[in-house]
Amino acid sequence: MQYYNQGYDNQRRGFLSGVPKVTRNLLIINGIMFLATLLNQPFMVETFALFYPKSQFFHWWQPVTHMFMHGNFWHLFFNMYTLLIFGSVVERTIGEKKFLVFYFVCGLGAAALHTGIQAIQAQTFLNAVANGTGAAATSYMQLKMIPTVGASGAIYGILLGYAMLYPDSRLTLIFPPITFRAKTMVLIFLGIELLTGVLGTQDGVAHFAHLGGMLFGWLMIRYWKKKGILFDRDRL
Repeated sequence: MQYYNQGYDNQRRGFLSGVPKVTRNLLIINGIMFLATLLNQPFMVETFALFYPKSQFFHWWQPVTHMFMHGNFWHLFFNMYTLLIFGSVVERTIGEKKFLVFYFVCGLGAAALHTGIQAIQAQTFLNAVANGTGAAATSYMQLKMIPTVGASGAIYGILLGYAMLYPDSRLTLIFPPITFRAKTMVLIFLGIELLTGVLGTQDGVAHFAHLGGMLFGWLMIRYWKKKGILFDRDRL
């Protein structure tokens, strides 16, 4: 009878009741922000997406809030699906406090590297303008007007963290259905993001934000390992 009551209670609470607390709350916040964006996209994007610091739309809180914004349903779906699958494992392994810190460090690291690359691009455009290249002025203005949204930087950091915690676990892609070790799959993702970022292919994708999330995730895990507190849930 006790088993039956527990199962009935879990059904009433819904499937998210079995998801670790931080992961569950991140899923809910992202969902709420997406619904708000559907209701008033111009306001949400101008206020909470990440703009280049020289942009008229930039606000100091955007490096944080852009992590909860998404461009469309599938952008949200794939990020949240990955968060659910891998974030749940990482959170259960290192604990709620560390996972929350890890998530935001990866997301902020992603924003930092992305903005740093933008700064290099902006200076290149400004130098070209100084040398009389009129088209560069248009490119510079476009750079300041492009919003960056998505949890992808933090998500790539979580993937990297999972691979560091469980390097030999086996993962299978949906398409093509090929199985890799976690550490191999993450290295493949890293290589793809680096190549496409340098070559400038797949416009509209913040490749260096993905790389920033992975870089800061790697640094965070390495730091905790060095301190000997990675699996100590009570210490940061």
